[in-house]
Amino acid sequence: MDDGRRQEEYVRQVLEAYRKTPGTMGPSAAPTGCWPRNFSTAGSVSVVENAFVLAATRRLIRPADAPPLGTIRSLAYFLPVIEEVMKSHVSPEYFEYLRYKLARTAPPR
Repeated sequence: MDDGRRQEEYVRQVLEAYRKTPGTMGPSAAPTGCWPRNFSTAGSVSVVENAFVLAATRRLIRPADAPPLGTIRSLAYFLPVIEEVMKSHVSPEYFEYLRYKLARTAPPR
């Protein structure tokens, strides 16, 4: 696969993961800012997906009396979390656990 197609596939996968992430604008919306092409420096799609899951879980599992958070409208929101995931030495099983927790907590998309 040539670099152009690889990058296109990368962008498609990142956008699909973004659209499925609870707390974002949803499946029909395109996020603003920091387009996924810039995410290629962030590592593999799995790193980006893990960051989406980590951020979404943190946003959903909060104290009941905490004020509601607004909708995530930009991919740039996730950049610090992507950096955190890249630097961490967390097992893949932890992210699977977060996916499970998120599926049980988040409203269906």
